[in-house]
Amino acid sequence: MVSADAGVSETAAAGFIGRIPVRNIWLLMLYASDLFRTAGRTLVDVEHNPDEIADLVAELLAQAVEKRQRRQMSLGYCPRSADLSRVRGRIDVLRTERRQLLARGAVACRFVELSVDTPRNRFVRGALEAVARLVARPELRHRCRRLAADMQALGVAGAMPSRAELSADRIGRHDTADREMLAAAMLAMDLVLPTERAGPRPLPMPDREEQWARRLFERAVGGFYKIFLPPERWRVRTGGALDWPIDWWTEGAREILPGMQTDVMLDDALVDRRIVIDTKFTGMVTAGWRREATLRSAYLYQIYAYIRSQAGRGDPLADKAEGLLLHPVIGETIDEAISVHGHLIRFATVDLAADSGTIRRQLLKLSLQFRNETSADGPSYA
Repeated sequence: MVSADAGVSETAAAGFIGRIPVRNIWLLMLYASDLFRTAGRTLVDVEHNPDEIADLVAELLAQAVEKRQRRQMSLGYCPRSADLSRVRGRIDVLRTERRQLLARGAVACRFVELSVDTPRNRFVRGALEAVARLVARPELRHRCRRLAADMQALGVAGAMPSRAELSADRIGRHDTADREMLAAAMLAMDLVLPTERAGPRPLPMPDREEQWARRLFERAVGGFYKIFLPPERWRVRTGGALDWPIDWWTEGAREILPGMQTDVMLDDALVDRRIVIDTKFTGMVTAGWRREATLRSAYLYQIYAYIRSQAGRGDPLADKAEGLLLHPVIGETIDEAISVHGHLIRFATVDLAADSGTIRRQLLKLSLQFRNETSADGPSYA
């Protein structure tokens, strides 16, 4: 485990999580965030300098909070309990009897009241305080802390909610203006990343928590393509479920049949092409029986099942769909392909130790068509 450091942004930006530069973890978090999808064009330039991501997110969060404060922070019904001189809401009989409140002319009550101290606003206030420790510009750091203090003075004084508590606070049609503010706050909290130094909050290291890292990489790839592939040509879907082409089954077979769910699916309307992407975070190759390296067979079987099971079912794109096994690596590049039953299956990597421009170019290259022709310079693309 590693700990979230309360130190300055220079340490975090220059540090590593495992063998991955922190700035590239920030870049993945930016691509995976709701903020990138809602304000993507605003954030495109900062991806070339990931060290500035924290400052930009703090700037967007501060702007959103200032806008909400000018209009009034959103209100919500919050549960309260108090000893009152008259009944309000429900009576807490146990507390009333235990403290003998009736003898003093009071009664313990539980009720809800309209308040600014909602989980959403408490989360935003906590995000302002947290991201202030990351930003490099002193004036922006002071601005974030001042806004957090202003929110507390307005009554947003409760404890920082968990993500589970926050998920229960739904954004309705009447307060959609909070959506960008909350998206910026969530990304700001994600950016409060650990260094190898000791700190107050333990967090998992990506290379030790494969599930956390894989999910982040998957969401980052989907978010990247939704922003950078032109929507008039490309349709990008994430987390799509596939069904098995079953002709017959025994009773109970469906209960134990494993499900199939793609990570990312790209449909290219210009050339009638579909790419089914499955992301992993473990190594692409492993030691073979008679050779030093071989593709992990389970991954190959999985992507083949994804594309082959959907062929011949009336969808022209599925009949010739391509599969892409996409792995992050450190300091190396793999981009190979085979064709099986008319389906191209590609094995490619993204180097998370590279600079942000290289990572972007590698991801965009994967949307190009992989041709069969190769040269001394490697495979060619269309």
